[in-house]
Formats: sequence, structure tokens, C-alpha cells
Amino acid sequence: MIAGADIANLVNESALNAARQNRKVVMMIDFDLAKDKVLMGAERKSMLLTEEEKKVTAYHEAGHAIVAALMPFSDPLHKVTIIPRGMALGVTMQLPETDKHNYTLDYLNTQIAVMMGGRLAEEIFLNQMSTGAGNDIERATEMSRKMVCEWGMSSLGPLTFGKKEEQIFLGRELSQHRDFSEETAREIDSEVRRLVNGGYEKAKAIILENRDALIRIALALLEREVLDANELKLIIEGKQLPARVIPQKGDDGVQQVLKPEPGRTPGIAPGKPSPA
Repeated sequence: MIAGADIANLVNESALNAARQNRKVVMMIDFDLAKDKVLMGAERKSMLLTEEEKKVTAYHEAGHAIVAALMPFSDPLHKVTIIPRGMALGVTMQLPETDKHNYTLDYLNTQIAVMMGGRLAEEIFLNQMSTGAGNDIERATEMSRKMVCEWGMSSLGPLTFGKKEEQIFLGRELSQHRDFSEETAREIDSEVRRLVNGGYEKAKAIILENRDALIRIALALLEREVLDANELKLIIEGKQLPARVIPQKGDDGVQQVLKPEPGRTPGIAPGKPSPA
């Protein structure tokens, strides 16, 4: 969901998109482009990626997408892209159906598994690791540590560990005071490792069971660069993607001309003709 503070940005970006096309009316496509910019960051079209980097990014995001689509308690997929946005080379965006103010243990475990999907796809399909999973690993570790130390969601019981001290007025950042023993610290580290590794194994099982679907998503990303929720659903089900409609500006700069893009069967490598 889009936070209330972002509504003004969404409206402004939609108007700007329409103005760039010399249109006096804001269309749905303008809202879609604005929503993606607010949620995922601005496109970095000037950033040039090699074919190998695009391939790694496509499989990485396909790993996130297949786990997010098939894990229980997961937020619905909204869009997957391998166009660099913000600081990321690719983005897998999920949107909850309603505003969330509370998170269950099942939901958090699912989130950790989704974060692990990118690294796993690189390992399984490309036989390599890259720094692209760095942020995923950091977030999964941080979430797991909060589950253990703040939210009492581990075998250590309903306890909190580490007292937070706020001394920002003294020019210092938020710090955490350690109020537990070395033995407890080792148990905390063990629980954090268990939660992260548990998500890793769940994601691995899903990816191995749906190898063909993940490859289809990756190849479709290499071809189209952006896939929405409906396209992802068709690919996972093994169905053919419909022809994509590409918006173009008319000669008068106002009317949009819709140019159909040739349809393709998901999973057919770029450059190869689709089967009849």
C-alpha cells in the first residue's frame, strides 16, 4: 500500500508524466509510472549493464518472484523489473492487500524465505554468488535478530535482550546496551542463524520444485525487462504471454497510438522464434 505521505508525490508525478507527453489529461498509465517511481525509485536509464549482469539480475529477481508467488502468507506480487531503480539493479515489488500494522511469525518467516530466493537462484542456475544479495542478507539477518531479541519469536521464549539507549540529544546515535551473558549471546546468534537458514531451506525447496517456471520468468525478464502480476501468473502457469501494447505519442503530441508487440511463449530464449 502507498503511505499517505506519498499520495502528494504520486499526484505530482502523474501530472508530470502527462505533461512530458504534451497531454492535458492524466491517464492511467501516468499513475502507473508514478506509482512505480514512488514505490521502487526512479529508473536509472543511463546505467549501462553488460549482458552477463542482466542475466544475473534476471535470475536473481526471478528467484525472489517464484518464492514470493508460491510461499504461504506472502504479500501478492505487483511487479518485477531488471531496470535499475534507485540503488538496486533490479526490483521485485510486493504489495499487501491491506495496510499492515502487525506481523505474525508465519509472515516474517515467509519474508525471510523471499529474501533468500535471489541468492539461491544465482547459486542453483548460474553456479555463482554475487554482491547483489548483500542487502537481502542484511535485511534477513536484521529481521531475524529482532524476532529473537525484541519480539520473543524464538525458542529462547518471550524475552527481550538488549536495552536500547537513546542519547541523540548528546550527538550520539541510538545504541543498545548488552544486558545478557556470553552464553545467552551465543544462543541468540544460534537462533538468528536457525531462522535465516530455515528461510533459506524453504526457498530452496520451492525453487527446486519449480525450476522450469523460474527459468521462464528469467527469460521473460531478459526479453521484456518488466513483468506485472498478471504476466507473472501466466508464466508460472506455463501459459503464453499476450502481445504487449506499447504506448507511443502521436504526431500531434497528444493522442496516444497503441502499437502491438509480438507475442512470445514464456521460456523461449531471445532471438528464437516462438512455436506455431
